[in-house]
Amino acid sequence: MECNKEKNISKLCNCTYEPCSRKGTCCECLHYHFSHGELPGCVFPDDAERTWDRSIGHFVRLYQAGRI
Repeated sequence: MECNKEKNISKLCNCTYEPCSRKGTCCECLHYHFSHGELPGCVFPDDAERTWDRSIGHFVRLYQAGRI
């Protein structure tokens, strides 16, 4: 499968971490965050993504609060 980085950035990727070299390259982003016990920013609502807390615990708290 060929990566469509521009489409990913424009439609799927809400990552606000500007120096990120993986932005729009989902397979690299997923691998990076999973290897650190995190989830990628795209699974979080925009305001939660901006906290840069990618922890699974943060995701669970948001889910339990009905935000996801």
